[in-house]
Amino acid sequence: MAIIEDELTGLHNRRSFLALLRRHVGLANERKSNLALIVADIDGFARLNATHGYDFGDRALQHVATQLREMIRAQDYAARIGDNRFALILPGLMNAGHAELAVQKFFRRLDLPFDGGAGRVRMTATVGVALCPHHATQPEFLLSQAEKALDLARGTGQRWLFPPDASDDRGLSEFWDLEIELGGAVQRGETFLVYQPKLRLPDLVTVGAEALMRWQHRSRGLVSPAQFIPIAEQTGQIKTMTIWALNSALRHAGEWKHPHVPFGVAVNVPADLVGQDDLPDLVENALSLWSTPDVQLVLEITERSLVMDPRHSFRILSRIRDMGVKISIDDFGTGYSCLAYFKDIPADELKIDKSFVSGLLIDATCADITSLIIDLAHRFGLHVVAEGVEDEETLEALRQRNCDVVQGHLFAKAMALDDFAQWLRPGPNGALRPGPSGTADGRNADDHC
Repeated sequence: MAIIEDELTGLHNRRSFLALLRRHVGLANERKSNLALIVADIDGFARLNATHGYDFGDRALQHVATQLREMIRAQDYAARIGDNRFALILPGLMNAGHAELAVQKFFRRLDLPFDGGAGRVRMTATVGVALCPHHATQPEFLLSQAEKALDLARGTGQRWLFPPDASDDRGLSEFWDLEIELGGAVQRGETFLVYQPKLRLPDLVTVGAEALMRWQHRSRGLVSPAQFIPIAEQTGQIKTMTIWALNSALRHAGEWKHPHVPFGVAVNVPADLVGQDDLPDLVENALSLWSTPDVQLVLEITERSLVMDPRHSFRILSRIRDMGVKISIDDFGTGYSCLAYFKDIPADELKIDKSFVSGLLIDATCADITSLIIDLAHRFGLHVVAEGVEDEETLEALRQRNCDVVQGHLFAKAMALDDFAQWLRPGPNGALRPGPSGTADGRNADDHC
């Protein structure tokens, strides 16, 4: 039988706490009710141990556990989740004010001096509080939000805080149904990929495609990626969706008749995933299942992915490139471009952001930046893709600047899987077939996911 109690305090241990958190966050989502998660660190606990001894420290932790056990309601849960870290799960709260009352009640109980036999001490704590659904609708992300608030409170000298920029009580999220239903969208088959072709200059041979994620909501219909991707990132679901996109794109590409070999299929990877140590393993698993010699996997990442922790990100991306995967820096020029990292950058391609491409003919600055990016990339052995190409004049300007690959509505909007497979079939005398008149979702196909 699994042990659910912390041996020292008799509260739930970390493993039991996480199971309870998953269960009650799920119930809160189903019932559209509020839940509070309170995470508390006992201040100066290492000093207390050093001054009074470890036995005294153990009794102090037991005292804290007693205060928590006596203050909670019948439906609440108290746990010890670290050496001097405790947590409370408070389901069914009316609003954020009730969570604050619980925090103040805890502080009042700690204000009473504790006599552990080797002296009397008055303990204090630093607390972080996160609310479901206000701050997060997934258990792991809710915990990280509460711990983030705790760290911020400690760093700013405050006793407790909600997560940054979210301390007001707005009640249920405006997109409550999206947050809940997005969690099972992949499993229900509601997500799908559309593909926008990438064409080589100067001959306009189709050499690849970018996979873009879409969601067909059961009641709302097609939901814009600009709406559901941030929700996926906020709720911690983006990783699952990215893994699904990787596998789906490789599977689809393996079934296409390619006009060019190897044929590139590009999948967008969010910045938060680029720094995760298991990303190479996830990519390797997808390749082992679906890769074929005719398909070249490309991961599109943003500049922000690199600057958050360049050394760590470079190591992870280098491992992925060693598998034969190409790395593309998306929306280049809009973020934190730095010449210093170019000599070591683990990338094969730069994508010029469409804001520069669209201004190429009318804005001298955009034209200069575009020329500079192309020249810079070529000097470092990188290919260049220009996205957002919508007219022949812009295409010609890019051709004159020796851009390598183009992508945009001039050639085709993002197409559903069957339409894209049809696009790849040559027309009479080998001519390219035009793309369908509209995107797969009626929106700008250059919205990245």
